[in-house]
Amino acid sequence: MSARPNGAGAVRCVHATAAAVAVAGFAWTARHGVAQPQVALAFGALIALGEAVRGRAGAGGRETAPVGAAGALAYALLGEVGGAPATHGTPQVVAVVLAATLAGALGRPPARDHLARRLLTTAFAATCFQPLHNAGTLDHWPARGPYYAPCLLLLLALTALCDAVLAAVLARGREGGSYGTALRDELRALPGIGTAICATGVVMALAVAVAGLWALPVFCLPLLLTQLSFRRYTAVRATCHQTVASLARSTEIAGHTPAGHARRVAALSRATGRELGLAEADLTVLEYAALMHDIGQLSLLDPVPAGATEPLPPAERRRIAQLGGAVVRQTGVHSDVAVVVERQADPYRDQPLTARIVRTVNAFDDLTGDIGCGPLRALERLRLATARDHDPRVVEALARVLARGAPAPTGR
Repeated sequence: MSARPNGAGAVRCVHATAAAVAVAGFAWTARHGVAQPQVALAFGALIALGEAVRGRAGAGGRETAPVGAAGALAYALLGEVGGAPATHGTPQVVAVVLAATLAGALGRPPARDHLARRLLTTAFAATCFQPLHNAGTLDHWPARGPYYAPCLLLLLALTALCDAVLAAVLARGREGGSYGTALRDELRALPGIGTAICATGVVMALAVAVAGLWALPVFCLPLLLTQLSFRRYTAVRATCHQTVASLARSTEIAGHTPAGHARRVAALSRATGRELGLAEADLTVLEYAALMHDIGQLSLLDPVPAGATEPLPPAERRRIAQLGGAVVRQTGVHSDVAVVVERQADPYRDQPLTARIVRTVNAFDDLTGDIGCGPLRALERLRLATARDHDPRVVEALARVLARGAPAPTGR
């Protein structure tokens, strides 16, 4: 899908800012040398390790290298090493984090969005902390003593908010939709892996300040095990998606629906759902339901001409939907997916929003396919049917998505 022009411009701005920060950090470090190289090497090795075992991008581009992220934040917030002052500054933090991230990603370069977020959030944390530490401000009350850790936690909360804003900007530029919805999804994800990253980063910085570099492997181990578990979870989700996509293709292989119909409906449904502000979990349900929305046609003795269910009588559409829901319930996917498939042929006022989206997008693809309508004519016909069959909000959201350019079918 083509991103909004201003969204694409925002993404380019984020990438350009990250590139400028990286160049400045490397130039400053090259000119002044690396302070405390053994400390830089230890944290660089930790960040590289986390990057080397990172998983695939999660939903919405979630952080998949938490050990690397926690190590980067800990280095940005490091004020002492074994009781001795740390002497590195913000430019060196940026240089070490960038070099370690690229070193750990050899053979599997990180996405530009991932690298930009890592650099900018780390630079933000270091910029807030290092000048205060180097100026001696943190040696005085209330930042020192029992208030030191809460001060670090407050700083990390601001850093997490900064990262959420960056992630929302990049997600909106990549997938379109509302910036508010993207930011809400990122903020909802913070209590999960984001909290673990922030807590581990603070603990590592405090532990190294007291015990020295030996504290790094001890305190990063729990998060490393979590990261390995997350990789397995991501692999299971990918397998589930591939299974659903294979089931969706069964109607094409059997000749009941045109080639690519399910994938087109799924991609356009997800984009429409994002336009309407659906959360990430609802978008996943919507995508799975859209992929399998025609699976009930496998139970028919006589295939529907061209697989287009939109011209059928309402009773026949509901029967096919009920048959499809019964099949979906046997696949082991979430029961909400079966509900969407079963109710896609009901009057829209009786449907959940996800079912309204699938019905409208499926009708649009049917109308623009073998039925022969152009996109504008198809949208006009959908608007004329908003009294009973199609939700006006969904039709208008679909029109906005199409105006930006139809999304490409996913092939995951």
